Amino acid sequence: MNGEPQPHTVDRRRFLQWSLLTAGGLMLGFVPRVGADSTGEVKRPSPDQRPGDFEPNAFIRIAPNGRITLFSARPEIGQGIKTSLPMIIAEELGADWRDVDVVSAPLDPVYGEQGAGGSTSTPHAWLPLRQVGATARVMLVSAAAQEWAVPPSECRTNASTVVHRPTGKTLSFASLVSAAALLPIPAPADVPLKDPREFTLLGSRIAGVDNPQIVTGKPLFGIDRQLPGLVHAMYVKAPVFGSRVVRANTDVLKALPGVRDAFIINQTIGGLTGLVPGVAIVADSTWSAWSARNHLQVEWESNPHAQDNWSGFVSAAKNAEASGKPHVVRNDGDVDAACAAAAKVVTAEYSYPFISHANLEPQNCTVTVRGDSAEIWAPIQDPHKGRTVAARVLGIFPERIVFHITRSGGGFGRRLDADYVAEAAAIAQKVGTPVKLTWTRTDDLQHDHYRPGGFHFLRGAVDREGKLVAWRGHQVWFGDGGMSLDAFPARFVPHCRMEMTKLDNGVPMGPWRAPGACVFGFVIGSFLDELAHAAGRDPLGFALDVLGDRDMVPGTGGREAYNAGRMRQVIHTVAQMASWGRPLPRGQGLGLGFYFSHQGYVAEIAQVAVSKTGELAIEDVWAAVDVGSPIVNLSGAENQVQGAITDGLSASWLQELDIQGGAIVQSNFHEYPLLRMPQAPRRIQIEFIQSAHPPTGLGEPALPPLAAAVANGVFAATGTRIRRLPFARTDLRWS
Repeated sequence: MNGEPQPHTVDRRRFLQWSLLTAGGLMLGFVPRVGADSTGEVKRPSPDQRPGDFEPNAFIRIAPNGRITLFSARPEIGQGIKTSLPMIIAEELGADWRDVDVVSAPLDPVYGEQGAGGSTSTPHAWLPLRQVGATARVMLVSAAAQEWAVPPSECRTNASTVVHRPTGKTLSFASLVSAAALLPIPAPADVPLKDPREFTLLGSRIAGVDNPQIVTGKPLFGIDRQLPGLVHAMYVKAPVFGSRVVRANTDVLKALPGVRDAFIINQTIGGLTGLVPGVAIVADSTWSAWSARNHLQVEWESNPHAQDNWSGFVSAAKNAEASGKPHVVRNDGDVDAACAAAAKVVTAEYSYPFISHANLEPQNCTVTVRGDSAEIWAPIQDPHKGRTVAARVLGIFPERIVFHITRSGGGFGRRLDADYVAEAAAIAQKVGTPVKLTWTRTDDLQHDHYRPGGFHFLRGAVDREGKLVAWRGHQVWFGDGGMSLDAFPARFVPHCRMEMTKLDNGVPMGPWRAPGACVFGFVIGSFLDELAHAAGRDPLGFALDVLGDRDMVPGTGGREAYNAGRMRQVIHTVAQMASWGRPLPRGQGLGLGFYFSHQGYVAEIAQVAVSKTGELAIEDVWAAVDVGSPIVNLSGAENQVQGAITDGLSASWLQELDIQGGAIVQSNFHEYPLLRMPQAPRRIQIEFIQSAHPPTGLGEPALPPLAAAVANGVFAATGTRIRRLPFARTDLRWS
């Protein structure tokens, strides 16, 4: 077919090498020998190293003038790691942050794992990057100790200098560059890490290193990339996901002004979330390509999912519940007997729709293909996957691709997939010139990899003392996996049954910020609130009672333990922050939500106001957050929590996608609204509990509790229970 690559033979040795690299397997060697290449040897120089630089590993370069360049190897998608991760290196190094320049690193095995997703960047990089900085510090201290003829143990680094403690003498890093560059790189066992009590940079407020360029409009993002001879492309896919092209009027398009080429690609690589069939349009400008699309006529092959509709999914979910034959994944005690003996039994149905990531920067990629090599620029969260997919499309070895990781205008899990990279590569190979592919907003909404919709059928029981004694949850789900069999309150309820049913569908799905937890937090947190009210108890006290008095609660079959002590602490803290229990007039209410997600323990309280005509306002949100210690960059951490709360409110209040005839109905933001400033919480107050645990990520954990906090606040204010997302679908009027 047009644009399809020719197969390339790969020997077994090369296949194994690149399978390890693209899977992040090199991380095993990355921890003890940071900056080691695939042979295990330490790689000193960066691609643009200058003579006279001190470069002890691939992350650090100190020039003779004292400027310290730190290489940021993971994708910056707005989560702040281009600033926070180099801060870890700078802290261990003892650098003055004013002397630091941060540079984005290209994809290279020397940097180990280079993905960003699942709030894993900080926990995965914490110890390795401390080792990076400490290695350079030890070498600089050794160089200074030799100069002074003193023991290295008498020296320390501070503000880009080495200080001799007994005498107070100092030598700048700049003056030590030449001597340090001649020293052997110490073994990890000889590189002590700093005592956290000595940290001075970590925990402070540092502005994002890209902020000046962003506010002045400098080209940082993938969509900004320009190259000599660049042409612009768009790729038109079937409304019904994955349908092949039967025929298209490409000859008509080629005759239009500014159009260079138009052709069919009927290749599929990687399923619905990879390269799928479509029609490519290549033009002198993005506008010419987009305008030509208006003249495109395509006949698409029939698709078995062309009859899929959301209303059909709703019926299928109810039928799955009525059948009484779900797949049981957990069954503790006897739920039916416990419910029969209980004082109160509550049943409820909860649901949530498919939604889009809605990155403000649409998907885009720039590719140059030169024979059996290529160069790619892309805003992506998993560059390893991007290079692997591009290599498959082009039929070349992955090591023949230079991959540049640009800053992304939002990710939220969407850019963990690389379909747009595959499309750009296929088009660039066909036309033989540099190509920039840019999606429209409609493409972005109608060909996203969506957060799955779902349905939950719940039954819970409380005894005469108001304690939770039974919980039954049946999840009807579209995506892979689904709710963990250890999901709270499993392990905390004596009688607990968890059931699942998966519905067949043709919708491409992928991780959406706090995958799974983003909706499970709403369902579980809201139903717990229902049970508390059924028991006639305060919801906060009821939640603490469910958590019990144990700290660590082990997982099933070796799965992750749940630290109930940490969760109790964030609940107590947020209750104090919000003055929980104070009286409020009718139409105003406080609601609690809490959830453990991505290694973070977060509790939130929302104060809401609902007018008699049903208009909702979020007055305040309080958040108590335990993601370990230290908080690397306090400004960035607060930004992440505020962003997660705002994003969670936007999704839970306003957003839904309808599916009719196997296709997404909504086409742009007029049909898929995002939260506006007047709808945002009036105030967001955050308290970090810096517990004695290593630091973990913050992109996800603060989002899951928000929907339950708001929904429970609405019930407290009006007596109306929200069981369906988005909130806008529920009539909140009261009298």
